[in-house]
Amino acid sequence: MLETLISFVFATATLAISPGPDNIFVLTQSIVNGKKYGLATVAGLMTGCIIHTTLVAFGVSEIIKQNPNLFFIIKLFGAGYLLYLAFQVYKSDANIAFSTENVQKKSTLQLFKTGFWMNVLNPKVTIFFLAFFPQFLFSDTLSNVVQFYVLGGLFILTSFFIFSSIAILAGKISDYIKQHNKVGVYLKWAQIVIFVGIALLILV
Repeated sequence: MLETLISFVFATATLAISPGPDNIFVLTQSIVNGKKYGLATVAGLMTGCIIHTTLVAFGVSEIIKQNPNLFFIIKLFGAGYLLYLAFQVYKSDANIAFSTENVQKKSTLQLFKTGFWMNVLNPKVTIFFLAFFPQFLFSDTLSNVVQFYVLGGLFILTSFFIFSSIAILAGKISDYIKQHNKVGVYLKWAQIVIFVGIALLILV
């Protein structure tokens, strides 16, 4: 059980560190507006994750209870989706590009709302949770709903820690990225290894 949860946290941390729309948005807001505003954005994004966790927890748990064969199909779908994500990352440019030009200044409440709706209204987040979480169910005694909420909580805590670090260290991170352009390559391949590795564990 503990090994499964540690693996989940490690995978989540790798994905949270890797450049994507959310953490790039946090980075730019922090540089333009300040740390407090970056943290408000992070809080909104993480609150949105609670909605996605709830949808997956109750939806998938009911499927497991009613039809184990259908759950196996969901796991295969998850493996396929993770391989698709790995391919998309492989095709993407490894250079980390972010721009602070034309970034509007907003209040902390506005940025919280922006982060929240960015997350909640993104169907890719629910699909990702659906593909990612079931592979890390860790107990034969706890209910599936509880397990999904534990995974969701760990996902949110890990992502919150990393995204908050990005907000607090925004200036230093942007300077480091500009000076070390190969960092994007390492993070790109780390994402690919995580996605392919989890997909293979499902398929083997």
